[in-house]
Amino acid sequence: MVGGFRWAAMFPDEVWEHVFSFLPADADRNAAALVCRAWYRIERRSRWRVFVGNCYAVEPAAAVRRFPEVRAAAIKGKPHFADFNLVPSDWGGGAEAWVEAMVEGWPHLEELRLKRMVVSDDCLELIARCFKNFKVLSLVSCEGFSTAGLAAIAANCRNLRELDLHENEVEDNCLHWMSHFPESFASLVTLNIACLEGEVNVSVLERLIGRCPNLKTLRLNHSVPLERLVGLLHRVPQLVDLGTGKFAAQHHPELFSKLESAIAGCKNLKSLSGFWEAGPTYLPAIYSVCEGLTSLNLSYATIQGPELIKLISWCKNLQRLWVMDLIEDDGLIAVAASCKLLQELRVFPSDPYGAAQPISLTEHGLVAISAGCPMLHSVLYFCRQMTNAALLTVAKNCPNFTCFRLCIMEPHTPDYITRQPLDAGFSAIVESCKHLRRLSLSGLLTDLVFKSIGASANCLEMLSVAFAGDGDAGLHYILSGCKNLRKLEIRDCPFGDKPLLDNAAKLETMRSLWMSSCSVTLGACRQLARKMPLLNVEVINERKRGLPLELQPDNCPVEKLYIYRTVAGPRSDTPSCVWILR
Repeated sequence: MVGGFRWAAMFPDEVWEHVFSFLPADADRNAAALVCRAWYRIERRSRWRVFVGNCYAVEPAAAVRRFPEVRAAAIKGKPHFADFNLVPSDWGGGAEAWVEAMVEGWPHLEELRLKRMVVSDDCLELIARCFKNFKVLSLVSCEGFSTAGLAAIAANCRNLRELDLHENEVEDNCLHWMSHFPESFASLVTLNIACLEGEVNVSVLERLIGRCPNLKTLRLNHSVPLERLVGLLHRVPQLVDLGTGKFAAQHHPELFSKLESAIAGCKNLKSLSGFWEAGPTYLPAIYSVCEGLTSLNLSYATIQGPELIKLISWCKNLQRLWVMDLIEDDGLIAVAASCKLLQELRVFPSDPYGAAQPISLTEHGLVAISAGCPMLHSVLYFCRQMTNAALLTVAKNCPNFTCFRLCIMEPHTPDYITRQPLDAGFSAIVESCKHLRRLSLSGLLTDLVFKSIGASANCLEMLSVAFAGDGDAGLHYILSGCKNLRKLEIRDCPFGDKPLLDNAAKLETMRSLWMSSCSVTLGACRQLARKMPLLNVEVINERKRGLPLELQPDNCPVEKLYIYRTVAGPRSDTPSCVWILR
């Protein structure tokens, strides 16, 4: 033991395990484990929660051996651009190896959270059969399973508290899967089935939630009709988080009265979402609970401006608002006037391809929000026009941004008034917002903005860039600066081989780099793989699927490149369009 730490040996291991419990961050625990062998051993035994940001960064069996007492695991699979259909559907991200290793080494596992992974019904059945005290299953943007797998979870996980299914692709082959919950089952706290496409047996659902007195979150899918929502709500007046399901029906005063009474009975509601097919007829039924809401998710609701403005005017205490661009500038001005506690805003496109009538959502709405909501720290904003002046104003109004994602729908769009690049505006954001951790760029941008990012974005952890830059200098500025950068996503930019090779050492400090439709060659990727053996350098060329890698010349352009740090070496489950370079 290092001389300065001899005093540590005076305390029994149990004391240090208690001390380590005050280090929730993985980075802090990892640092503590490097102090000495004793602390390594103690931290190893006392770590009960594990996060793996890339399922191929470590062998599942090695992770299980490293931390034998784990009770909760969270694992991510496919790259983030899989959400935008830029990753081949058969790329990988299978959960089988992880689940099998967990069954072998973590028999007391209680929580499993998977994101962008391929989860088979066999995986779900293994989880249900082998983890006797399993409590939490969260699947986000996953695929490969069906309601038959969910039936196995329902039948066997007698202590299940959370079943959270968010944005998954689920095959509906077992209509009555919820009937597999035993009649004695009563432990649910969270039930989110919003992503399911098939019909829900509402009678079975009513009985299930009616015997779960601690249920706090219930999110329904679009198949649950409005008239059945009333009966469901009467069984769970303790709800804190409600996803409404379909919120449209022919106007019946009696139904409106019953719905209004049922919603008013949920006096603890803090979060509302859903509202599929919502029209103005039944929206006033929720006014009674609006003042208590802190979160409102209308990202699937095609509610038009006037009705939306009236609804939001009741929501004085909102902290998070997700909404379509149908809110328009007038709606955001109303939000700025009413929602002084707003911390997070996301505005999604109702018509990404611009086929319908243009929406009046511009930079004015964003400026109004920045001026009227002093606690705002996170923004995702889809629009079709922007100015440098607006971004400078936003930067001045909101220096506490931790997340700023601006998505201008048409690539290479300049400041529509001056016709200049948006470099000055985005530079103002990164220079004013000292704690910015996530940034997405869009519009007409030159290498000047990347110079500002590299020099000023010292806390930046994730950067997404599309259709930007003049040449290699832009990528060099990013990789030679941004000292805390962990994930970099680039598409359709003129970045090539030289900055990639010149900054190879930086890639070893990051979790991953994604590049697609750039100017990278296969030869540079080969050099990088030889130079940095701790990186997996994956080349994805779908147009050359199945062709031998060794026959491809060095000057062959790379369609997509995925580089990530790993201690597991090259993976063995690649499809024919993925080449792992050595």
